[in-house]
Amino acid sequence: MKFLSHLSIITFLSFTMSMQAQDFSAAGHQQPATRLTRDIANKLAELPLKCLDLEFPYKTGIVFSDSTMLTAPKNYHPAFYGCFDWHSSVHGHWMLVRLLKTYPDLAKAATIRTKLAAHLSADNIKIEQQLFHNQENKSFERIYGWSWLLQLQNELLTWNDPMGKELSKNLQPLATQFSVAYINFLDKIMYPIRVGEHTNLAFGLCLAWDYATTTKDTALQTAIHNAAMRFYAADKNAPVSWEPGGYDFLSPCLEEADLMRRIMPVNTYRTWLYAFLPGLFENKISILQVAKVKDRTDGKLVHLDGLNLSRTWCLEAIAEHGGKNKAAIQALAHQHMEAGLKQVFSGSYAGEHWLASFAVYMLTIGKQP
Repeated sequence: MKFLSHLSIITFLSFTMSMQAQDFSAAGHQQPATRLTRDIANKLAELPLKCLDLEFPYKTGIVFSDSTMLTAPKNYHPAFYGCFDWHSSVHGHWMLVRLLKTYPDLAKAATIRTKLAAHLSADNIKIEQQLFHNQENKSFERIYGWSWLLQLQNELLTWNDPMGKELSKNLQPLATQFSVAYINFLDKIMYPIRVGEHTNLAFGLCLAWDYATTTKDTALQTAIHNAAMRFYAADKNAPVSWEPGGYDFLSPCLEEADLMRRIMPVNTYRTWLYAFLPGLFENKISILQVAKVKDRTDGKLVHLDGLNLSRTWCLEAIAEHGGKNKAAIQALAHQHMEAGLKQVFSGSYAGEHWLASFAVYMLTIGKQP
């Protein structure tokens, strides 16, 4: 299938969402649950494929212990050196695995398989591990990168494919290393990290919890459960109206709610949720407005396009507990979804190297109750 121009793809995504909205409404539902189609998957896959082997520009973020580390990032990140930074490369790999699992007959399935095999080799992962053994870099990519790596491994472990089995075997040592690191970290951290960027604790724990559940990593599950209850169980009246911050791609309040639905029994969670986000259940939906971006070439400002997508998956999960306000919360989620999806193909690398991953997570994983 011929790859469309950026403008054509934006039009395609908008048109597809519009048609699905009409079909969904005609079926008697309040709001559309936009789904990932094969055509959209083919378009979205193009974005990580463009940068998976792109060495520069690259933002490494490591601490240089000595001059031997003054070398090309590919030498210490042989698996995850593309897509501008380590964590974006990791969730770019996750996205491609997720798309292949959903649609094995993707137009570029063979190319994706070749790249995954080349990047996620056992030798490459061993080299990746070395950096995290370095004293100065034990906390490198904590929390966001650790969590996406665990989500990638979760995706590989649940892929019924010989390649998935091979690559998960290759990646497991690094995943195990992060599991242990997470347990140690959660034992030491005294306060939650309530920010809208990479170090947001709640979002990281969501991804780590999913991995721990799949692998039956009870030590990690216990550490996450205990931390979540310690930090968030008593929270009430979240200041969601203060959001967003200017650089946010995650909602501190909504991500906390998304974590606690994994941790608490349903009835307990519902009681907690109503006390935590009362405005969403009291016809005060206007407390959350779709985030706006003026300059999509600015790597920080474009974060807000991602916020619209991440808010969507949180709101859709919350809506399942919305009672009489379910339709209103779903409508709010849909507004955010439309705004976010329209900007995935902005034409600027600042957003294009990562936003597609958020779109795929929102369309396939994040909305699951």
